[in-house]
Amino acid sequence: MRHLISSIYFGCTLIFLASCSKSDFLDKKPISNIVQPKTVAEFQQLLSNTDFVMNYTGGLAQIGSDDYFITYADYQTATMTERNAYIWSKDIYQGDVTIPDWNKLYAQVFYANSVLNGLKETALENSTEGQFTKGWALFLRAFAFYDLTRTFCKPYDENTSSTDLGIPLRLSADIDYTERRSTLKQTFDQILADLKLCATLLPPERPATNLDRPSQIAVYALLARIYLDMRNYEQAESNADKCLSLYNTLIDYNTVSLTASNPFNITNAELIFRSTQVLDYTALTINTPGTKSKVSPELLALYAKNDIRKSVYFRLLSDGNYGKKIGYNGQGFFHFTGLATDEVYLIKAECAVRRGDLSTGMDRLNQLLVKRWNPNASVPAEPFQNITASTIQDAVSKIIVERRKELVWRGLRWQDIKRLNKEGANITLTRILNGVTYTLPANDPRYVYPIPDDEIAFSGLLQNIR
Repeated sequence: MRHLISSIYFGCTLIFLASCSKSDFLDKKPISNIVQPKTVAEFQQLLSNTDFVMNYTGGLAQIGSDDYFITYADYQTATMTERNAYIWSKDIYQGDVTIPDWNKLYAQVFYANSVLNGLKETALENSTEGQFTKGWALFLRAFAFYDLTRTFCKPYDENTSSTDLGIPLRLSADIDYTERRSTLKQTFDQILADLKLCATLLPPERPATNLDRPSQIAVYALLARIYLDMRNYEQAESNADKCLSLYNTLIDYNTVSLTASNPFNITNAELIFRSTQVLDYTALTINTPGTKSKVSPELLALYAKNDIRKSVYFRLLSDGNYGKKIGYNGQGFFHFTGLATDEVYLIKAECAVRRGDLSTGMDRLNQLLVKRWNPNASVPAEPFQNITASTIQDAVSKIIVERRKELVWRGLRWQDIKRLNKEGANITLTRILNGVTYTLPANDPRYVYPIPDDEIAFSGLLQNIR
């Protein structure tokens, strides 16, 4: 990984230099002084680099999921990595290098570590703004580490986490060492430790005008998501409660334009923290008007006539299929992968039901769904009817269906399948291309993507078995 971190270092240096005025540049003497941030504002500049580095998540998991399909003709125009990920090949990259799901995420880790090291060395971390900046950096590091586990690690299992492979836990910006892979337990312990610390450093208020920055609300939302993936439903529910106690706003979709290609804005009221799928894989997952990725007919069939989400999320294409509209990002053609209140409601609902509290769980679910229902979409009008369940299994099944309908194309479906298959859901994915059927059975090793070939060659990391 040292070769990657070295290139990131020089990229970070150039970006920081570009932010300096000419007079700043001339006032500096040795070149080493030019490239070293010295103030909290300068450290925050690094964390705010959302144009190129920060607030991105990987895209391979979305390519592998079952939310969409593509034609064989469009498949042939994709990159080697995209094509192989789409059909779950054992060899994904076949010579492709600089895979963003790995490189861009470790660039974020490097930036966060640079800020954490710099704050400590300059004795700024104990100031009010320094504490906030430290919390911000810790959050972004944890967010990146966690996203790496979703792509390159097995689903978390308490019984095997001490032997399952995690990721290299780089906790320093030092480029002169190579970090081996930790265990999955060590990886998650570090992520959780970072988040619990930054919860004490970040403000409780939602930063309504700059949702690229985290808050305590974002910390608890992320903890709820992570604990759900760990199948620690008690802690997932506890953190969902903490999040919703600070911020619980839902949008009534009856107030959202059904015809706009861009129905949401970048500060819409449900957003907690903004992140976006990496700006790659444009052949398969980008939301352009002539999009190649078509919404799965199986997914479309889940939406009732009065369910507004079908019109808000999707658009009819010229070939009669549906494509995805611009999502919660409110801008650009790449998918929102951040944190929002609707996800937290669904986490709360599922976890409450799993501990046997059907009343609370279904109540939380219905608080969300009533905001997604248009009674006038049918004649005569059909008022919303609360969803009910008589058993835990029935309730969980209904909530899982709503998770899929609500959180579509947010980079969550792949991890949901991994988690649910560990619970015995036995979900098998199928693709048909040019008359050939491809399948991915439940709990198959191919749910874990291989570490990029160039990283293995340089760093000698243990590769995932596929």
